[in-house]
Amino acid sequence: MNASNSPDDSNEEEIIQYGLSDEVVQELQDAVEAGDADFLHAKLDDWHSADIADLIEQLKPKLRSTFLDIMADKIEPDVYSDLDENVRDDLVEDMEPAEIAAVITELEVDDAVDVLEDMEEEEQQEVLKELSAEDRAAVEEGLSFEEDSAGRLMQRDLIAVPEYWNIGQTIDFLRDTDDLPNEFYEIFVVDPRHHPIGTIPLNRAMRSKRDVAVRDIMDTEQKLIPVDMDQEEVAYLFQQYSLASAAVVNANGMLIGVITVDDIVDVISEEAEEDLLLLAGVSEDDLFENVLSTARTRFPWLLINLFTATAASVAISMFDATMEAIIALAVLMPIVASLGGNAGTQTLTVAVRALATKELTAANMWRILGKEMIVAALNGSFFAVMIGLIAWGWFGDPIIGLVIAAAMVTNILVAGTAGMLVPVTLDKLNIDPAVASSVFVTTTTDIIGFVAFLGLATIVLL
Repeated sequence: MNASNSPDDSNEEEIIQYGLSDEVVQELQDAVEAGDADFLHAKLDDWHSADIADLIEQLKPKLRSTFLDIMADKIEPDVYSDLDENVRDDLVEDMEPAEIAAVITELEVDDAVDVLEDMEEEEQQEVLKELSAEDRAAVEEGLSFEEDSAGRLMQRDLIAVPEYWNIGQTIDFLRDTDDLPNEFYEIFVVDPRHHPIGTIPLNRAMRSKRDVAVRDIMDTEQKLIPVDMDQEEVAYLFQQYSLASAAVVNANGMLIGVITVDDIVDVISEEAEEDLLLLAGVSEDDLFENVLSTARTRFPWLLINLFTATAASVAISMFDATMEAIIALAVLMPIVASLGGNAGTQTLTVAVRALATKELTAANMWRILGKEMIVAALNGSFFAVMIGLIAWGWFGDPIIGLVIAAAMVTNILVAGTAGMLVPVTLDKLNIDPAVASSVFVTTTTDIIGFVAFLGLATIVLL
């Protein structure tokens, strides 16, 4: 170990590489409160924009604007594109149109659109007036596309050359152009109508001799993305075909932009996060939302759950005489519902994700459903024997053990079936299965579990 490196230096290097620690956040927050600009500048001098964005999110809300004022000359525009949407919107509200324009001028068009899209129309126009004519046209075009579409994702900066050029002309063009993209992975070849007809990976272009014709070494097979394609479909194409980039075309088939894999990484993360949140009845990531907004977005799902829970209670009330006669049923009943609900959630989660990745289709649905039924039967039988023996030993009555065992098998079989069929059915109806599946599956397992258990108890024990 190098003795010249102090523990503080080692800790700071680890923070920069692997994210923020609680100690560092507190230290920097204290510095912001004290207005210690020198300390903050020295501490954050080499930090990546993503780490600075994380720091801003973890600061007390009242200190965020203060931090930006202190670090104004050190905050790169990319910090705003890395921020959580709610935090960014709060910060942008406190900025003048000229300040916002200065930020988005330095961003890629897709990131600039992200900053502006949630602003009021009047505020958007004030910012757009501060942009150059060229930048304004690009941003307005981006805003004109549907949210979560390929048009919102794409970058306008790309390299396109005619098919009659050779590699020498292409390389000279790359060296001489002032509009070279910051990052690109392939060169697009276009016809006279600017329709993409092929691509040349950069490594192939660099290995080829100058007199080699572009048309002789281009790949003619490519995945073209319509500008209105949903971003989830775009992510599927990139994942399915291991794409590094892909051309975006308009309704006339003209090349108008490119989507790169770094944008798709964000989309995959967003879509996976969205599905997870929707399964829990949360419409969006509200970690940084204010209290009233968070409560308002969660309220509808809690209201729906109230009605479904009431339906389950009505089912239970049909057997009130049975429960009065046999108190043990009230003790054991939650076990049946709980295991059934968990079994249904397991199958549901797998099904929703498989639908999103197109791994679950009409062609294999019945085969996978059969597998889930077998899995449910195996697990149901195992837990039926276990809980049946426990109930027998607990209450000293083998019949109670048999009743709960039979109800357990029934409910887990229903849970496995519902967990598969509900999301598939919703998907066929063009309803996002992540949105409503959990409510239907949980309600089904609760009602079937209660009815099966109490119904069997009524028949056998009374």
